[in-house]
Amino acid sequence: MKLHHLPFLAGLLACASPLFSAEYSFKDTPSKHLDILRDGKVIARWMTAYDISSKEQIHDTYKPFLHVFDADGTGPITKGPGGDFTHHRGIFEGWNKLVVGDKTYDRWHMKDGAQVHVKYLNQSADANGATFTSLVRWQGKGEAAEPVLEDERTFKFLAPSGQFYSIIDVTTKLKAIAGDTTFDGDPEHAGLQFRPAQEVDRTKTAYLYPVAKADAHKDLDYPWFAETYSLNGKTYSVVYLNHASNPTGTRISAYRDYGRFGAFFKTSIKKDETLTLQVRFLIAEGGLPSAEVIQKAWNEYTGKSAPTPEVTQKQAEGAGKPAAPKAKTAPATPKSN
Repeated sequence: MKLHHLPFLAGLLACASPLFSAEYSFKDTPSKHLDILRDGKVIARWMTAYDISSKEQIHDTYKPFLHVFDADGTGPITKGPGGDFTHHRGIFEGWNKLVVGDKTYDRWHMKDGAQVHVKYLNQSADANGATFTSLVRWQGKGEAAEPVLEDERTFKFLAPSGQFYSIIDVTTKLKAIAGDTTFDGDPEHAGLQFRPAQEVDRTKTAYLYPVAKADAHKDLDYPWFAETYSLNGKTYSVVYLNHASNPTGTRISAYRDYGRFGAFFKTSIKKDETLTLQVRFLIAEGGLPSAEVIQKAWNEYTGKSAPTPEVTQKQAEGAGKPAAPKAKTAPATPKSN
């Protein structure tokens, strides 16, 4: 082989699929969590505990959520119970104004009720990725109440690509089992969202929006948006791909210095109908990817061919001093946010 062919060959190999696939697997700790592993390293952890033995345990376990781990599998880069806004946890969902028939429930702060993992509907893992579905029942008022929603929450873990060491698809199918249901609230307290760990350096959080002169408080229907944050001296970037099939008129919350961000889907369904939401999270170490990279990922996810838009990048609002870690114990009356 001539030497001048080597750069071309190197470029070709860089674009090709890896020669060796990773091996995905699960490790279940019943009634506590399910680990998702790639080559023996934890990449995510689905938290399923529900313990009503005390008020503290109820607050710590009143909603299932997904912890996202760092690239080395040593620990989560997302938040659990306690700290600022104890109800913010990893990749999670909820609505503070869930209207079922003539009753309204707060299933964001989890007042007088919980989201409870019941069982796994499926699990599969191989050399190409892993997927599982958790059946989650959303309670009415009180632990003994009949559920108001049945939620089939599916997580799919795809092979790393480019700078993204973790790619996570979330598909949630919410069935109205107790009456006509409206998913309502506001962008700060509703939808499907991502919360970085409590120890995030609030002076370094920034966001990227897919429009020129973006106003994230008012704009509607972003196809994607992203944030970058600093945790324990490392920089992480998270891209939120909003599937084109999700409800229109969607607003986002993506401006807080502590990094909680996501989409607020407001819609209604009839009894026995199902609302399906689809979101893909792209996780990277380092700074924000380019708009071209993100737009290409969104097009691949949705089957679209939209051009790369103008973008706006902003520091988080109210960036202050880094927050000190707080005790794990959740307060009896959580702060509202």
